[in-house]
Amino acid sequence: MSRLMLSLLIASLSLPALAAQAIKGNRQETFGDVTVHYNTFNSTVLQPDIAKGAELIRSKEQGVINLSVVRNGKPQPAQVSGTIKDLTNDALPLNFKPVTEYGAVSYVAQYPVPQQEVRIFDIAVQTGGATYRFSFNQELFPGP
Repeated sequence: MSRLMLSLLIASLSLPALAAQAIKGNRQETFGDVTVHYNTFNSTVLQPDIAKGAELIRSKEQGVINLSVVRNGKPQPAQVSGTIKDLTNDALPLNFKPVTEYGAVSYVAQYPVPQQEVRIFDIAVQTGGATYRFSFNQELFPGP
């Protein structure tokens, strides 16, 4: 009986890791022929020269959201805005700025990560005369 309990415990502990892998897989939202690719990460993963070039602060308590807009496989210019909320609905604006590399434009914004917590991102993307909105939750961790 104890082997069964141990097996169930191990299986239940591995589920969050499997769920995290599924979340990381394909971070995109599709609206007809427009696709928004996005990801979030701690700013400490950026190389110092990359962070400096994008005017981003490297800190274990700073996160970055990065997104790009593609229409029919081609990069598209956009106006991007959004907020990040905690579970008590306290919201902070996300101030996106464009970063151009190799002919493609990404939009980046920073946000504080003072502690481990789940945050809600609400994003609005304007391109081609239309506005596309989406939200996602992300568990955030201060960096090492």
